[in-house]
Amino acid sequence: MTYDMRGLVDRLNQLAHEYYDLDAPTVSDKEYDKLYDELVRLEKSSGVVLPDSPTHRVGGQPLDRFEPHTHLKKLLSMDKAQSLAEIGEWYQRAEKLRSDGIASGLKLPPLSFVVEHKFDGLTLCLTYKNGVLVQAATRGNGVTGEGILAQAKTVRSIPLTIPYMGTIEVHGECYMRLSVLEKYNKTASEPLKNARNAAAGALRNLDPQVTASRHLDAIFYDVNYIEGKEFADQAEMLAFLKENGFSVSATELRCRSLQEIKSAIDQIEETRGELDYLIGGAVVKISDYATRAYMGSTEKFPRWAVAYKFEAEEVTTKLKKVTWEVGRTGKLTPLAHVEPVELAGATIQRATLNNYGDILRKRLKLNARVWLRRSNEVIPEITGRVDEYYPDEAEIAKPEVCPCCGHALEEKGAYIYCPNSRNCTDQIVMRLSHFASRDAMDIEAFSEKTARQFCDEFDIKDCDELYDLQYDKLVALDRFGEKKAQKLLEELDKSKSVRLDRFIYALGIPNVGTKTARDLAEAFGDIEKLKSATAEELTAIGDIGDIVADSILDYFASDTGRGLADRLLAKGVQPVWENEKLGSSLNGMTVVVTGTLVNYSRQQAEELIRQNGGKASSSVSAKTSLVLAGENAGSKLDKAQKLGIRIVSEEEFEKIIAKS
Repeated sequence: MTYDMRGLVDRLNQLAHEYYDLDAPTVSDKEYDKLYDELVRLEKSSGVVLPDSPTHRVGGQPLDRFEPHTHLKKLLSMDKAQSLAEIGEWYQRAEKLRSDGIASGLKLPPLSFVVEHKFDGLTLCLTYKNGVLVQAATRGNGVTGEGILAQAKTVRSIPLTIPYMGTIEVHGECYMRLSVLEKYNKTASEPLKNARNAAAGALRNLDPQVTASRHLDAIFYDVNYIEGKEFADQAEMLAFLKENGFSVSATELRCRSLQEIKSAIDQIEETRGELDYLIGGAVVKISDYATRAYMGSTEKFPRWAVAYKFEAEEVTTKLKKVTWEVGRTGKLTPLAHVEPVELAGATIQRATLNNYGDILRKRLKLNARVWLRRSNEVIPEITGRVDEYYPDEAEIAKPEVCPCCGHALEEKGAYIYCPNSRNCTDQIVMRLSHFASRDAMDIEAFSEKTARQFCDEFDIKDCDELYDLQYDKLVALDRFGEKKAQKLLEELDKSKSVRLDRFIYALGIPNVGTKTARDLAEAFGDIEKLKSATAEELTAIGDIGDIVADSILDYFASDTGRGLADRLLAKGVQPVWENEKLGSSLNGMTVVVTGTLVNYSRQQAEELIRQNGGKASSSVSAKTSLVLAGENAGSKLDKAQKLGIRIVSEEEFEKIIAKS
């Protein structure tokens, strides 16, 4: 199809919307690039660049300085509440103000509220005239900010043109997604410390191409000024923003009482770790615009809204030492030991690092202060160092020998390995623990402590040797009585009848997790067929690419991998595959489980999905047919709502599968 410039711009913007917003691209990257290159050619030959051309997104020439910009209407700050008790005090003041208004003859509706995310990025104010973005500015002092139009144009979720033709100022937040930050830091010469600083630094960089390289997002939550239009309430204002192509938060919890407000705040706080962006708290707003107008504002804050601040998820502390942990594959992972610090309700003393290259890129030194981030109740990560020199700083030494067995180390790509797999106790202990874990052979009476004891006392080298253990030797061990010894032997015997996918996972094949193990079991149905599989057969399975296929082929081609599988089979382990199908009510459907369910674990729910003909997926996209949402569902639920995907409760899900 041949396009003129207007048609090309419209087509490319539609394709970008499908790719970035809907996660449902309809053309390949090559086809998109061909259209984009044609647009660039037309623009160069004609000297014309349309206001909404996607070529604005790549960033133009660096600026000499930022020009000041005066907002059409003052941007107010938000009053802050540090506790739920202070939220209660704000609520009582709002009730009194409304009562005073009614007493003076005003007709004000009963108070209703929305509770939404308090985004943690850089405040942004956009100005449109005649449907075209003519200015973007930071908040500044609320009256005057810095004009950052060239930088804002690089943000794909900021509309360059809108249908509304009057003058309008839209208020929102520019931020960097955590997944984007993680991807950026993997290749950055110097990693960004956190998503908030990354967004602020990008928008306030004089070079728009730097802004473009950060792949920022924007969310909008207020019309600060509008010519020729009024809104009745928050819902009408948000609907207007959506109609004009602005991204708005999917988390708008509606409340009519103080208790409902507190519950909404609790829900947002409990699910914040599942989000792909930072939030600093929750914002409570009165919905009705007439009530807002009557309540008015102080010099700094609107009386009709308040922000509740959560505990910080980022702090700084001193890096005291780094130790190296040896995993079941022999890979060494650095573990940071830090000066104890309170973070998200816990005392933190250790934090993860990725590899030695990660240490160098983050410019980490012993005795320097570092940034810690913690989310979703997991061990925190060091995201970078504080930009300040400390006199007692010391280099972090790169290990030359294994901290467990003393063997010389090897480097493979970005990682350091101990090749002494047969005699490195830490590797053996971790392999045994993995083999016995719940998702693998599920040997209940076995623990990492037991694994280390067996290595020390029986000189166990591999997992198959567990099936050689004898009662009289077990009861002779320290802290191993008759009852414990008998229980372990019974568990070992029971584990010999194992589902094929659990057996595959238990083998510890690199890059093969529980989902891939199940996919392999479904595809081959027999361990012997898997052992002799070809690369073509493996990559024909959905979600298995060349890297995973090579890992499987290398494992079964090695004496170590194939030998372990053969020895386990020889000792009576019998992996079987019976893909029990209960019904067909979910045939051809892709279902995502999110949140906390009452009657099932997530694994049990996904098993039911598969048994009823569906495919259980971990991520929401335009291909998702159904989302099963439990309590405290987070970003997956938000995305499903945005894409218009059917969302069902646990009760509705049970009714669906009962029809099979």
